[in-house]
Amino acid sequence: MSQAQVSFSSAAREAVEALLSPVDADLARRFPGDSGTRQPVHTVYVPADAFGADTVRGWGDEALAAFDRHAGTPAQLAEALGVPADELLADVHARVRAKLEREPIEDLRIDFEDGYGPRPDAEEDAAAVRVARLVAAAMADGTAPPYIGIRIKCMEAAVRDRGIRTLELFLATLLAEGGPDGGPASDLPSGLVLTLPKVTYAAQVTALVRLLEDFERRAGLPEKRIGFEIQIETTQAILGPDGRATVALMIEAAEGRATGLHYGTFDYSASCGVGAAYQSMDHPVADHAKAVMQVAAAGTGVRLSDGSTNVIPTGPTEQVHAAWKLHHGLVRRSLARAYYQGWDMHPAHLPTRYVAVYAFYREGLAAAAARLAAYVAKAGGDVMDEPATARALSGYLLRGLDCGAVDLAEVTALTGLDRAALDTLAGR
Repeated sequence: MSQAQVSFSSAAREAVEALLSPVDADLARRFPGDSGTRQPVHTVYVPADAFGADTVRGWGDEALAAFDRHAGTPAQLAEALGVPADELLADVHARVRAKLEREPIEDLRIDFEDGYGPRPDAEEDAAAVRVARLVAAAMADGTAPPYIGIRIKCMEAAVRDRGIRTLELFLATLLAEGGPDGGPASDLPSGLVLTLPKVTYAAQVTALVRLLEDFERRAGLPEKRIGFEIQIETTQAILGPDGRATVALMIEAAEGRATGLHYGTFDYSASCGVGAAYQSMDHPVADHAKAVMQVAAAGTGVRLSDGSTNVIPTGPTEQVHAAWKLHHGLVRRSLARAYYQGWDMHPAHLPTRYVAVYAFYREGLAAAAARLAAYVAKAGGDVMDEPATARALSGYLLRGLDCGAVDLAEVTALTGLDRAALDTLAGR
């Protein structure tokens, strides 16, 4: 005698739905995934008083001059970096030179904080207005990098009012000068980026959110139109006095406005007591902080940026090559650890930034494309990949495309996929 098949009751299913519907909503809100926009490979910092209409092209020209003087041929570049002078490097050398001519800076931050320092209020007021007008003009004539904005002073009591005043003047002037790409004065440029430094408490992030809400409302801008990066350069941003990972609380406090977490190499190392000679992107305290940042940001759509080296590639060729080898190694190390962005502090850092980035994407192009093509075709191969890995492979190819390391035609030829298909597989 057979027994009737036992099934879940409708009441049980309804109870599960009632229990998990709020969880579903919370997951969608907190972990929306990648925004699908281009992430710059670096951020260049320039003090506000040094920024001018010719800054981007000036950096490009200086970078090209250093590249031609100290690594004019692939063989010279190989000698500088201690890598093989092969066909890959020859290709990278040509592509990097073209990049420096075409788009030397991907993300420019005009600094009103440490790089600018304390100034009389009238002087900083005038600088904020001048910078905004220059940014608007560059957006209008097409000479601006893809991303550009300012770093204000932090939300600590001693400089809070000054930082707020600079932000207010910059945003108001930028809005008055014109909309995106020189259009009507009804919106802000699409590539605008703001940076909030030296954050120690989540409430400081909330404070900036409230200011931006007010500005949007008064300017008639869409809600959450203005986002910002959070700079992680204090120990309190990693571990709070209650033992919790403060950086996760800061992402939550941003209420969907946080676009990035930027690691501040030297401030953070100093706050941990690391001696000046040992402050570096690869110090253990840096690795710990960035590991916490990485886990906190995973799935949230908030992107990560590594810091910088303060070893400048200037002087005789031997000295430049030594600095380049250090910088190249640090950038490669960051890329391998899924930090796809970093800071560059000098024009001569640009050649090795792009050499490291371009080689990273070109040397893995064939293998990544083959694995992705096999996944799409369900053909198996040497590695059995899952959807999560397919997302990572697609993201790898897309980042290479965005910075110019690889071309869409070669990616399509290797994978059979166009840009839209790559975006879909990457979850963008």
